[in-house]
Amino acid sequence: MREMLHTDQLRGHQAVVAGAGASGRSAAKLLSRLGAAVRFLEKNPAAVSDEFRAEAVSLGYDLRTGEHGPADFAGADLVVLSPGIRAANLAPALAACPGAQVVSELELASWFTPEPIVAVTGSNGKTTTVMLISALLEAAGRRVFTGGNIGTPLSDHVLSEEPADVVVLEVSSFQLQLTKTFRPKVAVLLNFAANHLDWHADLDEYLDAKLRIFATQRPDDTAIVSEELRDLLSGRPFTRAGVTWYAAASGFLCPRLAGVHNQANMEAAYLACRAFGVDIKLARQVFADFVPAPHRIQIIGEKGGVLFVDDSKATTVTAMEAAIRSFDRPVRLLCGGVWKGGDLEAMLPLVKEKVVAVGLFGGSREVFETAFAGVVPVRYAPTLAEAVARIYADAAPGDAVLLSPGTSSFDQYPNYKARGRDFQQAFAALPATPAGGAGQGA
Repeated sequence: MREMLHTDQLRGHQAVVAGAGASGRSAAKLLSRLGAAVRFLEKNPAAVSDEFRAEAVSLGYDLRTGEHGPADFAGADLVVLSPGIRAANLAPALAACPGAQVVSELELASWFTPEPIVAVTGSNGKTTTVMLISALLEAAGRRVFTGGNIGTPLSDHVLSEEPADVVVLEVSSFQLQLTKTFRPKVAVLLNFAANHLDWHADLDEYLDAKLRIFATQRPDDTAIVSEELRDLLSGRPFTRAGVTWYAAASGFLCPRLAGVHNQANMEAAYLACRAFGVDIKLARQVFADFVPAPHRIQIIGEKGGVLFVDDSKATTVTAMEAAIRSFDRPVRLLCGGVWKGGDLEAMLPLVKEKVVAVGLFGGSREVFETAFAGVVPVRYAPTLAEAVARIYADAAPGDAVLLSPGTSSFDQYPNYKARGRDFQQAFAALPATPAGGAGQGA
């Protein structure tokens, strides 16, 4: 157990954790380890598994399900909100504990993280860049914990006995918005575009949340920021750290990472690792062999000369745009789901240039039809499997069928991974050659 953790540190303190996801459960374990009394809240009773109920009993939580009210927060000294729970929406209930600190699991765990932190945020490309950074550091002989929004909560690392030289975190705007002292040694902002406007009050709030990654950095820390954001941030004192502006400049190559945006991601990863002993020669070697995470412009196979690409992780219009730009062949685009905002009109020149057909599925049909109809052939199917079959039937050898939805998956799937797996299953079920008139358009 880490020397920074002492069982009596929060003895006599009442903590409230809201949200039974991975980060909430991890935060509750950490708080319990520190001696706090833990009251655990989950709005949806179905989200509380039998396993978690048993865990709550064994650790002594006061587990409550249903709508959150003032009584649930009464007497709290510390409140930890899971990502996706807006503090503003709980304002009436939180009034019952006016002196409480309201933080994210990321903030809580960072109080007990002595290792240097490399943190990455942005509207798109976070996971790929975090994986690149971790691969570089490991190749340089560093022991690395990789987590945060990418999968394993930071609290799990704090509670573990696994040593690390560097902590590499993917951090979201949801996590950052409730940070106060979180301080990365190296902080990376990859890009900024309309996203999560179904959660943030407006674009300014979203940007403010992203910039919190730099808020407590010191002059001897490093802020790495895309050159594309220089004008947006001009005159804005967003950090005291030394700022490195970057673009896709070093000519890194990875056979499995297509597109200029991934060139920029590799550049950001390399710059983030220079202070830890990574030179450009090592970076080129690592990137050449790098295998990206699934569902991120992932080539899944070819049938009838038609390439199939799973980019289910593209939950924003900006990510969809980057994916389309990655191909030199005609693109047959599959999109649809829960609309999160974005400027489809600005994409029309790119769509005219590269997209030969659009297959819609699931939600937001009217959004995409309004934008794309009359620009490119558009057809709708209720399910992704039907849309895949239709768009393949009209494909020609040399085309790319690209699942890059530009939306979240929650209309038909629990997450983007399930959507990507469904796409891959639909691909596997297709005949060896298209059944319809090749090249006729969808």
